[in-house]
Amino acid sequence: MKFENTGLENLRVDFNRLNYICNSHGLVHAGQWDYERVTFDRKFELKEGTYYLRIFGYTTEGDIGASEAVVQLMTPLLGKHYYPHGVEYGEDEHFPTSLVETCEKILADIKNEANQFAL
Repeated sequence: MKFENTGLENLRVDFNRLNYICNSHGLVHAGQWDYERVTFDRKFELKEGTYYLRIFGYTTEGDIGASEAVVQLMTPLLGKHYYPHGVEYGEDEHFPTSLVETCEKILADIKNEANQFAL
């Protein structure tokens, strides 16, 4: 599921500040990166299954490995994990309403905080 028009899609933020903001909202950077791309994930374990809120970004300056980068954010996604295949983001997936509302609040909070440091 895509979260369209969140306002995150147009933000460019320093990687270190973005990492701090995302971590404060439970989204981790972990190993989902290379030198030009980064992913922040938050895992939700519900009775209906395991879901991931994912925010993607790519560098416009610097590189992620050196922790000196400017990151352009992209459209956030919500996906459901299916063992052993991985996470599916299909529009035909059913996502619990409370989960969608929680994710929308998290994304709005991240946008508000990141806007203060947008480049």
